[in-house]
Amino acid sequence: MSAVVLSVLLLLLVPICLSLDPTTLNDDVLGLIVFKADLQDPEEKLLSWNEDDDTPCRWTGVKCDPKTNRVTELVLDGFGLSGKIGRGLLQLQSLRKVSLSNNNFTGTFHSGIARLGNLRTVDFSNCGLGGEIPDGFFKQCRTLMEVSFANNGFTGSIPESLELGACSTLASLNLSGNQLTGPIPKGLWSLNGLRDLDLSDNRLSGEIPDGMSKLFNIRSLRLKRNAFTGALPDDIGTCLLLKEIDLSGNSISGELPDSMQKLSMCGVLNLGGNSLIGDVPAWVGELGNLKTLDLSGNRFNSTIPDSIRKLKGLENLDLSGNSLTGKFPKWVFKLQALEKLNLSDNNLGGTLELPTSPTNLTIKVLHLSGNTFSGVIPLEIGNFRELRILNLSRNGFFGSIPASIGELKSLEGLDLGHNHLNGTIPSDFGGAISLKQLILEDNFLTGNIPSQIERCPALSSLILSKNKLSGPLLPNIANLTNLQTVDISENNFSGALPMSLSNLAHLVLFNISHNKFSGALPAGNFFNSIPISSLADNPSLCGSIVKVSCPAVLPKPIVLNPNTSSEVSSHENPSSLSSNLHHKKKIILSISAVIAIAAAALIALGVIAVTVLNIQVRSSAATNSAAALALSEGGYYSHSPATESNSGKLVMFSGDDPEFSTGTHAVLNKDCELGRGGFGAVYKTVLQDGRPVAIKKLTVSSLVKSQEDFEREVKKLGKLRHPNVITLEGYYWTPSLQLLIYEFVSGGSLNQHLHDRKSGRLLSWQERFNLILGIARSLTHLHELNIIHYNMKSSNVLIDGSGEAKVGDYGLAKLLPMLDRYVLSSKIQSALGYMAPEFGCRTVKITEKCDVYGFGVLVLEIVTGRRPVEYMEDDVVVLCDLVRGALEEGSVEECVDRRIGGDFPADEAVPVMKLGLICTSQVPSNRPDMAEVVNILELIRSPQDSQEDELP
Repeated sequence: MSAVVLSVLLLLLVPICLSLDPTTLNDDVLGLIVFKADLQDPEEKLLSWNEDDDTPCRWTGVKCDPKTNRVTELVLDGFGLSGKIGRGLLQLQSLRKVSLSNNNFTGTFHSGIARLGNLRTVDFSNCGLGGEIPDGFFKQCRTLMEVSFANNGFTGSIPESLELGACSTLASLNLSGNQLTGPIPKGLWSLNGLRDLDLSDNRLSGEIPDGMSKLFNIRSLRLKRNAFTGALPDDIGTCLLLKEIDLSGNSISGELPDSMQKLSMCGVLNLGGNSLIGDVPAWVGELGNLKTLDLSGNRFNSTIPDSIRKLKGLENLDLSGNSLTGKFPKWVFKLQALEKLNLSDNNLGGTLELPTSPTNLTIKVLHLSGNTFSGVIPLEIGNFRELRILNLSRNGFFGSIPASIGELKSLEGLDLGHNHLNGTIPSDFGGAISLKQLILEDNFLTGNIPSQIERCPALSSLILSKNKLSGPLLPNIANLTNLQTVDISENNFSGALPMSLSNLAHLVLFNISHNKFSGALPAGNFFNSIPISSLADNPSLCGSIVKVSCPAVLPKPIVLNPNTSSEVSSHENPSSLSSNLHHKKKIILSISAVIAIAAAALIALGVIAVTVLNIQVRSSAATNSAAALALSEGGYYSHSPATESNSGKLVMFSGDDPEFSTGTHAVLNKDCELGRGGFGAVYKTVLQDGRPVAIKKLTVSSLVKSQEDFEREVKKLGKLRHPNVITLEGYYWTPSLQLLIYEFVSGGSLNQHLHDRKSGRLLSWQERFNLILGIARSLTHLHELNIIHYNMKSSNVLIDGSGEAKVGDYGLAKLLPMLDRYVLSSKIQSALGYMAPEFGCRTVKITEKCDVYGFGVLVLEIVTGRRPVEYMEDDVVVLCDLVRGALEEGSVEECVDRRIGGDFPADEAVPVMKLGLICTSQVPSNRPDMAEVVNILELIRSPQDSQEDELP
């Protein structure tokens, strides 16, 4: 059984009670078996732990002293264990290291662990522990050197026992990522052996106490994201060995103590997000080992000291969010190691001066927004070949956008918004092939969006609002398949919107308000529920969303110039017939004559148009009638041996005579249409024996390679029989028309029952579970036959008269060998939210795991009664994210469809939703096989049986 299945079985297992005879076990075996008895091990990582062994030295996660055979190390990191950390560990008297990080324990741990006389390292980080840290633990820690309780749920204050000096050997203490409160006990500074102290991400408060001079061995001090107040201790500079100081995200005030200039070994100084005031001291430039200097988000109001230019190894300089003044320090580009420069949100001014020739520039992030810089953006910006983020927004830059930005092939984010830029958007932008975010809003840009923008395939955000851009929106913008946010509002764009925009599967915002667009809105995907505010002030738009009917397409009216002279032939079009009455003579027409002639011409055009339409209708009817005739006669037909399109082939796999009691008019008749999908429309008709069938007319005939390939795949599908799969009973073939004949399922689609309050019916929990299990069994059968469905969604699942799921639309991709994954994404995976992420990457192989992903979304849809993606007025709700968030918050039961009420078993509903989330893993290999899914569902349905099977 795979690891994925076993991880789900954690929901079903119960603790195993062991009866041990201590006379037969040595202390280490006894201790570890007792320790294991308090645990749940869903992944069976501790399977090798056998109470019958004389020694545990070969057990997984256990190391022993080769001389004494006593356990010295117990390392079970990331084993997926749950339960509690019990007393069994107290038996391991030779234990030097115990590491249980990244598991799912509950409660706290026994303080007596610290009494183990040889213990040096304790790592209980990220274990799910809670409550108060046992005070007695630090009273007995005379040998401990490293202790980590990071990222748990510990509450209360830092244990007072740390002040007693019992932990004199402690070199590393990590209590970060908990919910500890209160001040730092001053006695903590008495741990003069301490090298690393991390109290970050708690709720500690008060002032940082003086007395840090006792920490003469301290190398790393991390107190970030707490609620410390007051000034920094004056003696912080006496900790001469400090290499890292991170006190960011507090409310520390006052000026930087001068003693800090003694910290010459410091490589990281992060004091961002506090309330420090005064000047940025010049002595900062004397800290010669600095690689990171972050003083952002404070109240410094000086100029940037020139002494910083001495920091040749500086990699990250962040002085943003202060009140710094002066000009841009052009010397920063001489810092050869500098990768990130953030001076945003200050009062810096002047022009931006850049190196005039290419140098060894390593800057990857240049963030200067929210200042008062002016002048033009220099062409030399193209020299920054490593640049990934460029943000010059909210300044006073003017002039045109330099085309050299297109030379930045590593650029991922460009924000030039809220300036005074003019001119056009350079076509050279297409050279920035890594661009993901382009923001040019609130400028004075003109012209159109350059077509070369399609060369930026990673682009996900395009913000061009509040400019003077014009022209049509070119269809090639739909080639940017990763687009999520588009805002081109408040411009002068005009013309019709490309219908291909509906293929943008990831779109969450498309704001075209306050432009001059006209014509019909795209249909499908995001555009079915686009907010009306995103379309405002485009009075010529039409469609159901804006509640304006689109006019029928009519021939353009003829406009005659009364002053035009011409010679016409009696063989020219009908609009010239009135001119022929004058036998090629030059004439001058009165206004009344023009009106009369125009009316006659329009009538003539109308007669011609009606005639052409009648011919087309008759031709189409002839084709459909021919197909219907073949179906009614049950064999071949041929109207003209010279025209291949008029001959067809009908095959029924059962060998029956498929005569239709309703006559030929019922086949492909609009009145008998059941629905439409990515491959075509489906119609209902009845055989002469009274048996109804469904006829699918494929609308992608141009993608069918050949009759031979088509028939080979159809016959393979025709042999498929399963109670949860709709049976293919036959087919009809011509080069221009292909029909598939299926059994008729009377109960309607799952989508209808879940989301259509009028025609659907409320499904009970029992019915929903049965449907999930039936769908899983159908996919298992398909995958056993190497058939990938590709198109799992609720509209492709029908419900028969007995309430069983019947899956349709399977295997159709194999009928169309010319389809690639991008055609599949738009043609087949038309329902946003079901499509596995690997469809968006050409280098990832499409396997059965894409069906598993769609099944997982379908499971969540069935349990919650919600659509995979729902568009609110100002938000987009993705079902997978909604359920996953509820699970993390412990409120996942609230996601169950409210229409069921409280009438559902939580011990089934919750595991089923967890299974759905596992199936929608972003990594295909992390998803289970469908056979494993069926096994899991059967275990969830019968948990008692599964527990009995797992007991030894």
